[in-house]
Amino acid sequence: MKGVPQDWLRGFGLLFFARTVLSMVIPNSTHLEAILEKYMNKNDEWWVSKQRGKRAITEGDMHLILDLHNKLRGQVYPQASNMEYMVWDTELERSAEHWAHTCLWEHGPQHMLTQIGQNLGAHWGRDRPPTFHVQAWYDEVRDYSYPYPQECNPHCPFRCSGPVCTHYTQMVWATSSHIGCAINVCYNMNVWGMIWTKAVYLVCNYSPPGNWWGHAPYKHGRPCSACPPSYGGGCRDNLCYKENGVQRRPAPELEETNYIEPEPQPEPRAQEPRARPLPPTPSSNDNVERNEVVSTEQMCQQMDCETKLRDRCKGTTCNRYECPPGCLSSPGKVIGTGYYDMQSSVCGAGLHAGIIDDGGGWLDVTRQGRKPHFTKSYKNGIQSVAMNRSANAFNIFTVPVKAVTCETTVARFCPYKKPARHCPRMYCPRNCLHETRARVIGTQWYSDKSSICRAAIHAGVIQNDSGGYLDVQPVDKRRQYSGSYQNGISSESLQNPSGGKAFRVFAVI
Repeated sequence: MKGVPQDWLRGFGLLFFARTVLSMVIPNSTHLEAILEKYMNKNDEWWVSKQRGKRAITEGDMHLILDLHNKLRGQVYPQASNMEYMVWDTELERSAEHWAHTCLWEHGPQHMLTQIGQNLGAHWGRDRPPTFHVQAWYDEVRDYSYPYPQECNPHCPFRCSGPVCTHYTQMVWATSSHIGCAINVCYNMNVWGMIWTKAVYLVCNYSPPGNWWGHAPYKHGRPCSACPPSYGGGCRDNLCYKENGVQRRPAPELEETNYIEPEPQPEPRAQEPRARPLPPTPSSNDNVERNEVVSTEQMCQQMDCETKLRDRCKGTTCNRYECPPGCLSSPGKVIGTGYYDMQSSVCGAGLHAGIIDDGGGWLDVTRQGRKPHFTKSYKNGIQSVAMNRSANAFNIFTVPVKAVTCETTVARFCPYKKPARHCPRMYCPRNCLHETRARVIGTQWYSDKSSICRAAIHAGVIQNDSGGYLDVQPVDKRRQYSGSYQNGISSESLQNPSGGKAFRVFAVI
């Protein structure tokens, strides 16, 4: 007999709370920084003037949330035999928008709670992408023990060793195949007795709801071996999948944009794309495999907790690094405050500056030349030391993440001017191979007139059917760009370009 889903204590971080409905859902924390700045950085007038008729969430954030749900659902352990592929539902999105605009830190509305599952997330202060909350929901898996069939007599036990696991179980409830979410900024929101002056509120609704007492979230077994008949035997990434199934979302209105910042001035008409040559048709003697390229080269360097910037900046690009978790207990020496001596631990400086926490994560480094002295301070659990002599210095920034379209070029986000600034990490949607004919100029090094996402497919950094994250490195323009046919894209050649810059694309693994 189905029970009513239960509401349990939520996950809680420094400036973050998650809450689960009378269905079960989980938190998990990814350190993908700052996509939500598109919501956090809007001024008061923008929110007041926002028309309710527009979408409750950007296309880019919708894809981020949906793709992460499906990725995590396909990776559950033990494996699921009946896990269904999740699709976006605009009616659930609208219901989530309605509730997000109430700015109430509770589940609702009451009359819908027997018909939907619901996960809530909120934060203020430090920017977080919506995937931060989704990953945090899923991370409750570490406290959850899956009930195997032999334990379910007649009902399955709910085994959660932490304060809450219901966010996780709602996320991986096999039959919850529809999701719709909304984001709203709430002023003076009451979160368990604390007033948050500017809270970013994420509401996700699920259908059919999960978290029924006495039931496991999914069936254990070989992936897709117990899919409902309606899927016709289809399977994708360990999920029951129906080709040509429900669309993820209707085409966006023309007035909508995925972009976060004000639109740049449009390029002159003369620079608009012209007709592109079709990919060459291989002859019967050609080996088509030769056109398939995969690149796992990364721009971001992985660091140890105690690695000094001085030891990593010799003949390499000194900008983006990934720190492991657990550096708070062994941060290495940190010299300075705000800007740090080159002999400082990069990860220790990142902790001291508040750019990462003990969970690790990505950070960007900018060299600052010589500074006359370095001051000590105690910040975020790290004691830095002073140094009263001049030395080369660096400072640290967050790694922003931008959801881009298939047509986006580097001119949108990558400044080619001093002082040097970093390109954000990019998130490309799926299917850029077919949805646009945007230009790709070059091979390995691409002209700045190229589509970032299509260049990434051409380079083998991302796959067309999944999209994903990539890093972009701006470089000086090339004397020439050589075209080639790779991964279904025919790039153009260009001799003696008259202007512009170039870029490279790198994998994010």
